[in-house]
Amino acid sequence: MFAVHATVTVLAALFTGLAALGNFLGHEYVREQARKMRVPSSWRWPLGTLLASGALGLLVGFAVPWLGLFAAGGLVLYFVGAFFAHLRVRDFQLGPWAAFFTLVVGALVTNLWYY
Repeated sequence: MFAVHATVTVLAALFTGLAALGNFLGHEYVREQARKMRVPSSWRWPLGTLLASGALGLLVGFAVPWLGLFAAGGLVLYFVGAFFAHLRVRDFQLGPWAAFFTLVVGALVTNLWYY
């Protein structure tokens, strides 16, 4: 049971951490998505900070379980907001979003399941 929880949580932390890094470095894909979603470029750092905090919180959650639970819940809410941002601009290419959302929901579910 712990192996499933650890694998899903570490993968979710890794992918959200890489997404945060893309925001901080101003990667072209991140800038293109922000333009498509009509998100101001000034939001890149705050959104990256939310992603980085969530990724770090998932990892710290191994030592402090309630923190991992709240981090996973926060990331789920973050990606629910991203879903509505896609719908708002009628962008239905949701493959990358679905991958991230599935990982963070998996992290939340396995966190609840394990603890």
